[in-house]
Amino acid sequence: MSIESRPGIGLFLYFGAILLLGMYFTFAAVQGEYGLFRRAEVVAANEVLARDLARLDSRIIDMQNKTRRLSDDYLDLDLLDQQARDVLGLVRVDEFVLR
Repeated sequence: MSIESRPGIGLFLYFGAILLLGMYFTFAAVQGEYGLFRRAEVVAANEVLARDLARLDSRIIDMQNKTRRLSDDYLDLDLLDQQARDVLGLVRVDEFVLR
């Protein structure tokens, strides 16, 4: 008598479950909430925000410089003249304004 040895259906179900779990975790690692694609988005957003921060830091430094130059301790007459012209629209008598 020869008994054929065939793998049982349980073995196929076991390997099928392992394959499905592996596919699920691979998908989650690539496209999930904490996956590689999300990481690339976060890195790109971080670079944009770093550039914005650098731009805003330079504006803050510029504003601090102008504030110091218009303070009571140190008055820059050229900057005061420029601000009076820009904000108040002042012109001297001997100037022409073209718009």
